[in-house]
Amino acid sequence: MGFPANGSSEKPLKFLIYGRTGWIGGLLGKLCESQGIDYEYGSGRLENRLSLESDIATVKPTHVFNAAGVTGRPNVDWCESHKVETIRTNVVGTLTLADVCRDKGLILINYATGCIFEYDASHPIDSGIGFKEEDTPNFTGSFYSKTKAMVEELLKNYENVCTLRVRMPISSDLANPRNFITKITRYDKVVNIPNSMTILDELLPISLEMAKRNLTGIWNFTNPGVVSHNEILEMYRDYIDSSFTWKNFNLEEQAKVIVAPRSNNELDANKLKNEFPELMSIKESLIKYVFEPNKKKTAAA
Repeated sequence: MGFPANGSSEKPLKFLIYGRTGWIGGLLGKLCESQGIDYEYGSGRLENRLSLESDIATVKPTHVFNAAGVTGRPNVDWCESHKVETIRTNVVGTLTLADVCRDKGLILINYATGCIFEYDASHPIDSGIGFKEEDTPNFTGSFYSKTKAMVEELLKNYENVCTLRVRMPISSDLANPRNFITKITRYDKVVNIPNSMTILDELLPISLEMAKRNLTGIWNFTNPGVVSHNEILEMYRDYIDSSFTWKNFNLEEQAKVIVAPRSNNELDANKLKNEFPELMSIKESLIKYVFEPNKKKTAAA
C-alpha cells in the first residue's frame, strides 16, 4: 500500500473516471458532484494507449477510476459468444489503463468482481468462512469470470492499482435494470443461495475515501456477511410490495435456462471493515440504504 500519495493539500483532488455510460461510472460522477470533488470522464478507449495518455495529459488527474468494462447484455451469457470483445475491454483495456497510470505515477481504483469464487469444501455454504483477498480464484464457469480472474492476477504486479471486488451490486434505485434486486424481482424463478453483495449507496463513497487514502492492493468490496435471494425478496415484499410473490428453482433447473454457470460465494470483508469500522453488515445496509428509503417513497406515492 505504499504508493506515493497524490491529492495532498498542495494539490487538490481531481478524479479521471472511465465508464461514463455505465451504472457505477454514472454514480461516481454524481458522488463527486455532491462532495465537491473536481472530476472529468475519460473519452479515450481503454485499449487505446495513446487516447488514455491524451486524457491524462489534458485532465491532469490526481487519481484514476476504472468503472468501464464488459458485463454483457442482458447478462454475462453475452460474453460466451463475444469472447474477443470481452478480452479487448476487460483484459487488454484494463491492463493498458493500469500500465499508463503506473507510468504517470497515478493510483488506479479498479472496480473489479468477486464473481471469481464459488463455495467449496474449505468454504462451505452458510459456514461464515469467506474467501480472503489473497485466495486464488476457483470459479471459471463463465468466460466473463475467467477473464476477470486472469486480469486480477496480472494486476497484482502493479503496485499502483486498488482492485475492488464488487459482487451482485445493489442500489436504492429499484428502477435500474442492473440492480440485483430489480433483476431478481423480474425473473420467473430464482435460486435461493446466500451470497456476499455490494450495497453501492454505502460502498461507492468508501471507494472515494480509499482513493483519498491512496490505498492499493486487492479488497473484497462487499458488505460483511451474506444474504440469500429469498431473504431479499422477503424484504422487498415487506417494505415495497405486500402482494409480491416468487417461485424458487434449484441450480440444476437454473442451468437449463442460462448459458454459463453463475458464481455463488461468501467473501471475507474483514480487511475493508478494519479500514472502515463503520461498514454495515449486508442486511443492515439493505434496510438502511435500500428498503427504508424506498418504503418512504412508496408511502408518499
